[in-house]
Amino acid sequence: MKIIEKEVNAQTGEETITERDETAAETKARLDFAKEIAAAQAKIETNATARAAILDRLGLTTEEASILLS
Repeated sequence: MKIIEKEVNAQTGEETITERDETAAETKARLDFAKEIAAAQAKIETNATARAAILDRLGLTTEEASILLS
């Protein structure tokens, strides 16, 4: 993956843009972060499914449950 870096000199306002390949460490960090995001998203979806099942068993709508919990 290409990394585009922009550096701005605060005194002169001059901008320098460089393009480079990402390092192995950056690649690993990006892939690890993507795995964390996928795991978090899966947990959110699992929790939402469980909440919906509980509300269904209780015969409550989401709106009614939020009223009870507020």
